[in-house]
Amino acid sequence: MGRYRSLALIAILALPAAFAQTTDSGPKQDMKDAGADTKHAATSTGHGVTQGTKKVYHKTTTGTEKGYDKTKAGTEKGYDKTKSGTETGYHKTAHATKSGVHKVEGKSDTPANNPPQ
Repeated sequence: MGRYRSLALIAILALPAAFAQTTDSGPKQDMKDAGADTKHAATSTGHGVTQGTKKVYHKTTTGTEKGYDKTKAGTEKGYDKTKSGTETGYHKTAHATKSGVHKVEGKSDTPANNPPQ
């Protein structure tokens, strides 16, 4: 019976110590919790930065394409206006040259001497 008493006493003293180690909320567990919280916060921040970067990238791409399209349209419009102005200037210069030649030769500026354009 003496042996069982010793065994019971050891079990009674060892059992709370075993529970204390598994449910320890002391400094060691606090450090583990802090590490896990820091990891979670860093992961969440990383996801937020990734999403923000993707959004900025897509907005920049869209804006660049829009600017390109507007520049292209403006260039084509400028080209067409320059071409039209150059042709008009050419025709006016050709007409004035013909009129000047007729005046120098002493011919009147008649439709026979000056065909329509």
